[in-house]
Amino acid sequence: MSASVQVSPAVAADVTAMSDIYAHHVLNGNGSFEETPPSVDVMQKRWQHRERDAYPTLVARLEGQVAGFAYASNYKSRSAYRYTVEDSIYVAADALGKGVGQALLDELIRVCTAKQFRQMIAVIGDSDNQASIALHERCGFILIGVAKELGFKNNRWLDIVYMQRQLAPVSN
Repeated sequence: MSASVQVSPAVAADVTAMSDIYAHHVLNGNGSFEETPPSVDVMQKRWQHRERDAYPTLVARLEGQVAGFAYASNYKSRSAYRYTVEDSIYVAADALGKGVGQALLDELIRVCTAKQFRQMIAVIGDSDNQASIALHERCGFILIGVAKELGFKNNRWLDIVYMQRQLAPVSN
């Protein structure tokens, strides 16, 4: 029987583990279009900026160890987008398939809804990233488009898959 996933807000002490997980994805996958892993200091600054701007960053733990993280950030910088967030989720390689991504996205949706955001956009790197696409579908996201060959990484052209989930009813 697998241990249950515990999700909580990230704290400064989690940044190194988050950095390690992200570095693995940058170096070994196409979910991020970064090609060089950012330093722990850069990851710390990114986390601090999200904290300052009241965007949630969550960590998932399995048996006390950080097994993944997720965060919401501004979708676009112009003020009319202020009720729309973009989600990002990264799971440790040894925690894939253990419910970490599901637990993180479920809680991120709950937190962002409570913060009165209205829409969440997933910008998924690589149309071959079926695990992320399926996760978002399970959480109520719908496909809104695919932008072809926007990035070049690992010697191939990569698409971006756009998915959207309404968090709360939109009224005028």
